[in-house]
Order: sequence, then C-alpha cells, then structure tokens
Amino acid sequence: MLKRLEIVGFKSFAKKTLMDFSNATTAIVGPNGSGKSNVAEAFRFALGEQSMKSMRGKRSEDLIWSGSNESARSNRASVAIVFDNKKRIFPKLDYEEVSIERAVFRDGSSEYLINGSKVRLRDVQELLASANVGETGHHIISQGEADRILLAHPRERRAMLEDALGLKIFEFKKQEAERKLEKTEENVREVEALRREIAPHLRFLQKQVEKVERAEELMRELADLARTYFTREEAYIAGERSASNARRSEATERLATVSADLARFDERATTDSEGMKRAESIRHAERDVDRLSQERAQLSREIGRIEGGLHESKKRAASVAREPYVKVTREDLSTLREEVEKQAKIHDDAEPGAIRAALGALRAAVAAFFDRYASPNEDYLAEEENAVSQLENERTTLLTKDAELEGAIEKARSALMKAREDALAHEETGREEKRRILGLAESKAREEGALAREDARMRELQMLADELERDRAEVLALAGAAAFSEMETELAPEERRLQEERKRTLERLKIRVEEAGGTGEDVRKEYTDATEREAFLTRELEDLAKSAEGLRGLIGDLDEELTKTFAEGLANVNRSFGEYFGVMFGGGGAKLVLEEFDTEEEEDEDEYEEAESKKKKQGKPGIEISVHLPKKRVQSLMQLSGGERALTSIALIFAMSQVNPPPFLILDETDAALDEANSRRYGDMIEELAKRSQLIVITHNRETMSRAGILYGVTMGSDGISKLLSVKFEEAAAVAK
Repeated sequence: MLKRLEIVGFKSFAKKTLMDFSNATTAIVGPNGSGKSNVAEAFRFALGEQSMKSMRGKRSEDLIWSGSNESARSNRASVAIVFDNKKRIFPKLDYEEVSIERAVFRDGSSEYLINGSKVRLRDVQELLASANVGETGHHIISQGEADRILLAHPRERRAMLEDALGLKIFEFKKQEAERKLEKTEENVREVEALRREIAPHLRFLQKQVEKVERAEELMRELADLARTYFTREEAYIAGERSASNARRSEATERLATVSADLARFDERATTDSEGMKRAESIRHAERDVDRLSQERAQLSREIGRIEGGLHESKKRAASVAREPYVKVTREDLSTLREEVEKQAKIHDDAEPGAIRAALGALRAAVAAFFDRYASPNEDYLAEEENAVSQLENERTTLLTKDAELEGAIEKARSALMKAREDALAHEETGREEKRRILGLAESKAREEGALAREDARMRELQMLADELERDRAEVLALAGAAAFSEMETELAPEERRLQEERKRTLERLKIRVEEAGGTGEDVRKEYTDATEREAFLTRELEDLAKSAEGLRGLIGDLDEELTKTFAEGLANVNRSFGEYFGVMFGGGGAKLVLEEFDTEEEEDEDEYEEAESKKKKQGKPGIEISVHLPKKRVQSLMQLSGGERALTSIALIFAMSQVNPPPFLILDETDAALDEANSRRYGDMIEELAKRSQLIVITHNRETMSRAGILYGVTMGSDGISKLLSVKFEEAAAVAK
C-alpha cells in the first residue's frame, strides 16, 4: 500500500512537500499551471523513469527548482515514495515500511536509495517488478498521455501489457538463468581446455615414474655428501665466529684506551687560550701593516700628482725663457735631457733618501739651465719659477711624510714578525702533542678498521649460515631426512678448498635430482594427483553439462510460463477491455490482437536516457488494437475522435489494471475529455479499481472529485512555488468550475 510521497526541490515544489495516502482514492486538484502534473512526474522520477520527455524536460537540470526572485534555486531534487510493507508487497524486504528515493544533482549525476542505502537502478527495477510495478509506466498516465498506449508501437504496447501482467519478474529470472547458462557454458569450455592441458602432462608423468630408480640413487648419493658437507660447514662457521668474536673483543679494548687518551688531548686543545691570544696579536699586527701600506700608497699617488704639476710648471717656465732671440744649443738640450733621464732612473729606487737626492740634482740641473738661458720676460718667468718653488716645497713635505710612514710600516712589520715568531714558538711547543695525537688517531683508525673487518667477517659468516640453511631446506626437500643423520666418525681437519669443491659437487647433484623429477614419492604423488584431477574434471564436466541442461530447461519453462501467462493475461485483458469499452461507448467492442512486426532494433531517441535503460524486446509479436463502435465504421484508431481515443485508452488502462492490479495507479486528467454521462461511468470504474489498487487522480472533473476519499489542492503563488493544501470537496468543485 502506498503510504506517502516526499518531494524536495523537484520542479515547482521548491520546499519540502509531504502527501499522505491513507485512502484508497486520492484526488489532486488545482488551477492549470499550479504544478499538479509535477506530482505524477515526481512518481515517475522516483521509480526510475529515464526518458526526459516523459517528465517534460530536456536535461536532468530541468527537474531541479530553478529559483525565483523570492527563492534561490536548488542544487538537488529528490523524491521519496514510502510504501506500507506489512503485507510484504515487497517479499524480499523484511521491513514494515519501504522507502524508494531518487535524487538528481545539477552536474547531471543521480543516486537511488532503498531505505536510505544507495543502490543501482536495476535493484530498484527488480524490487518494483516483484510488486508488479514495471518499467513501462503503464500504472502512471501523465497529462495528455491517455492515448499513449494507442499511439505506441506494437512492440512497446506489448511491453506495457507484459508489465501490467506482472511478467517482468519472469523476464528477470529468465535473464538471470541466461547469464548463469552463459557462465556455465564458459566453465565447460574452461574445463575442457584444462583436460586437454592435463593429457600431455599425464603422459609426461608416466615417463617420469620410469626414472624414479635413477632419481632415488642420486638422492642417496646426495644424502651421503650432504651429511659430510653440513657437518664440516657448521664446524667451520662456529670456529670462525668464535675467533672473530675474540679478535673483536681485543680490538674493542684497545680502541677504548686510545679513545680515552685522545679525549684528554682534545680537552687541553679546547682550553688553549694563549694560542688564541697570539693569533689575535697576529691579526692586529696584520691590520696595522695593511692600514699603513694603504696610507703610503695614497701618499705616493699624491707625490706623483705634485711631480706631474712640477713638470708642467717647469715646461711653461722653459717656454717663457725661450724667446726668439735666445739661442739654445743642441748640446745643452742634450745635456739637460740626459740629466733628467738619469735622475728619473734614480727616482725609481724605493729608498726615500735616494728620491730626495735625485730630486735635488734635478732641481740643480734645471736651475742651471734657466740661469744660462734666462728670458728677458722677467716678471712672467718669476711667476712660473715661484709656482715651481711651491710645488717643490709640497713635494718635500710629502716626501718627509712618506719617510715617516715608511718608518711606521717597518715598525708594524717588525711587530708582525715578532707576533708570528711567538706564535711559531707556541706552535712548536704543541707540535709534539699533535704528533702524539696523530699517532693516537692512527691507532684509533686501525682499531676501528679492525672492528669493521670483524663486523664484515661476521656478516660474511652469517651469509654462509643463511646459505647453509637454504641448502638444508633444498636437500631436505630432495633427499629427505637421511641427509641429516649424525656422522659416525670425527672429521679430520682439511683445507677450505676441499669443502668448497664439496659444495660445487653438492650443487651439481641437486640439479641432477631436480632434473630426474624429484623423489619417487613426489613423482608418484604428482601422477596420482594429476590422475585424480583429470577424474575430477571429468565429473565436473558432467555436472556442468547437467547444470547447463537444467538451466536450458528452466529457460524453456520460463518461456513456456511467459507464453502461457501472457496468453491467459491477454485473454483476461481482452475480456475486461471489451466490457469497459462497451460501458464507455454504450456498445461496440474492442480487443488486443497479436501481430508480427519488423524486428529491427530501435534505439530510444532521448539522448538524456541513462545507460541502464534497456533496448526493447525483439522477435515477439506486437499488439495491435481492434475496435468497432456502435453504429460507426472505423478502419483504424487514428480515425477515432479525440474523445473516442480517450475513452478507448481509459477502457484499456482500466482493463490492464483490473487483470493484475498494481499497488497504485496514477491518472493525470485522463477524464478531461469526458462528458457528464461518461464522467459518471468513469467514476464508477474508479471506485471499482480502488478496491484493488490505490488511485491517485489529478482532475478538474467534479464527478471524479466526488469519488475521492482525500482531496489535495495545489496552488502556486507569485514566487512560482507549488504549495499543497488539504481541501474539502465543495472547495475543489468550485475550483473545477
């Protein structure tokens, strides 16, 4: 029994809306455009409808409240249908109440829930099929779809009828049986392939059994050799470990002694403040030498500038002295040039005294030259000579300062040398300690190296022990416990190379035993296992064949049951169809007729249908509708008027619902084209149907309203949101007028 409907954000129902269905017949009324038909589409949506055309949309986003000036748009739409399951209309669910919910989001995704748990669309379809609610929507007749069944393709019309007859559950069972049959046939092919694979292996094992005696002889030889090898290898590893541990202990003790001595020297080195002071004195003296050297370099540049100006002044004085009447001999010029070059070479000497002497000689030579060739222009010449004299005085002052700086530099260098000598003396004092520290460090390194070598040796011995264990396991698997019996005599010492040769021989024997097929028991066991496996596969193949035969029989039975039930249902529908048709038209007759049609597959043209939607069934005869009206010759359904088609559709829908009643039936304005007399007949049929199925009728018809136990009014305000009201019959009738 349908219990309630919950709508949130679906189309015009922006806000949560609840509808309770506590009566056999519920009528939904309201003005055109108020959103009444959205209730029927909400049912379609929740029950898994995939065609957007059936819900008057182009894409899934059209199903979500789009918003208005007063209310923001929603990001999702959800519809939940709640059933009363006390009578177990859903036999697979042991719940008193069953909720089927579907939600769609603006990104186009959707989800299905049964009692709050996410499920697949197929799970919803199978659950509904168990309650005679099929995929074709024959139990929901939307506005303007009253004659949908009349206009449908014969194949689609047959699918609607099969849904109405409750055959979908048989179809699901048949599909499941076909899937199982396909899987079983696949398993048969796999088993046959395994048998083909085993056959050559069995032949191979037969040959291997013939090699058992030779293999057992090799195993005895392997066991004898392994006993000697394992005993000697264990003794060798144990002895080497003991010796290595002793050497390691000795090295550890020596390392501890050396480390303690080094620690004492390190402590004295960290507290050597005197050395730090001497280093600071050296750094101070070096800074003084650098500073004074920079000052002298700056002074030298200044002396160079003065000497350059002096040179220019002397040139100008000489130029004044050389009047046209003054004759300077080539010999005198040559003598002056030689003297200048001579003094210039002396100027390159680094000693200040030599520089001062050279400058004095230069001054004398120049003065003598000008005395000899004095210009008659005495005033100008005197100015130039005065400039030369000033520059020479500046140079003399700078040279004096240069000599002072030189003395200061020499003093700073002496201090630096003294500081370095003191530091070297201090270092020499500690050099012996450093040599001792170096010797201790070398000793420490040697002991650490010795420890590292012993660690490496222990790792090497561990690798030998691990390899020995692997050899034990391999020999145990190949030769058994005989290889591990105790040696009777004590083994004499021998060279290591003999044990290594024994190891190589052991490896060769293991390979030969493996190539021989292992122990005889292994070969026999494998042969027995393979034989048993082949027998098992034979039995399995027989069981699979029986299972496949059973599934084919089940599919045949289901096909027979479907054919039989369909034929019986068709006859019952035709009987009810004829009766309802006669009531609606006051005579005449109508029936459903099987008719062959083109089986070419047709795809659903709705590009927004989900992937889970199925293709229509092929190969079955379709269903045509044959009608004849009283006192009227009709060649086809298309020759009927709109009202006649509506009455025919209603008669067929009611007939289909009468034969195998669904839990509920939704009729959206299917009575719109009925006159008063037909409306009363329609109302009578509704009351009859309500005894078997819950009815939800969306109507403007006063007569239909009067037959409803519950009336819901749907209104829409200025905000575009549909609202639900519980109304009385008189109010609904007034709206209908």
